Amino acid sequence: MAERRRPILPALFAALLLFAVLGACSQMAPPGSAAVPDGAVEVRESGRFVTLVGPKAQHAAPFLGTPGTNFYCLRSFIDRRNAESVNQLYVSDSYDGAERNWDAAHDAAGHPLVFIPISRHEITCATGCSYVEEFAANIPESELRANPDGLTVAFTDAAGGEKTISVSAGQIAAQLAAVEAQRRAVLPAAASVEATPLPAAAHQPE
Repeated sequence: MAERRRPILPALFAALLLFAVLGACSQMAPPGSAAVPDGAVEVRESGRFVTLVGPKAQHAAPFLGTPGTNFYCLRSFIDRRNAESVNQLYVSDSYDGAERNWDAAHDAAGHPLVFIPISRHEITCATGCSYVEEFAANIPESELRANPDGLTVAFTDAAGGEKTISVSAGQIAAQLAAVEAQRRAVLPAAASVEATPLPAAAHQPE
């Protein structure tokens, strides 16, 4: 269920600065990490998964001119245990007016994609309401590989509104290259885990 919150700060500008750093594709890197060049894929390691955050692009002008708003990117999660990956198109959408409640996605052929609601926040309702929503759609790796020249994903909201996101050839190429590189890096470790025999005690009946 999407998260709802009351206005966090009375000042709109301060609220926008706060929400600009929300989300898995945030412009701000985790503490202690190196800066990521523009157009590069950011690698984040945490426990079982390696997260790859692709180059960001605007789907609309930055909200009220605030950097880090109204953007999208590809992101991938690689399981260290078996090197399998899940790929998503992530979107951050800030807007004025009624809540949109994005709730579905489909590809250019109209086939439904798995929609992932992430969060929904009220920025302010001091002089009319503003909101920021984060959401994503799963995109099979086979779909990325079958569309090297780019692809489109359409998101729809509860009222029937639609937002079409165009993923560029450059974004796809960068993401697939990063996925392959990380897969090669984790495969030896995954094979080692699979090949490790269970302790003798595990085979003994209770």
